[in-house]
Amino acid sequence: MSTIQITVDEFVTELLGHSPEQIERAALEMLVLELYRQRKLSVGRSAAILGLDQLAFIRWSGSLGVPFFDMTDEDWEHERRAIESA
Repeated sequence: MSTIQITVDEFVTELLGHSPEQIERAALEMLVLELYRQRKLSVGRSAAILGLDQLAFIRWSGSLGVPFFDMTDEDWEHERRAIESA
């Protein structure tokens, strides 16, 4: 595990929480969520980092607008054809 220190505007820290622990947790959640959204972290790894089970992470990230299934129209069409041919 690595420790980093960042300088953040006081207004931002007030939005993140009232204690250093709350601020640290909120920052970690945002970092993990963004890396997951960019597909740099898997569901399993993201969940593990945050101490959640995979289903809890999928539900949490989905509630924040990051879908578990992120398929293009072309992807869905490919899936539809595969199902029809089966």
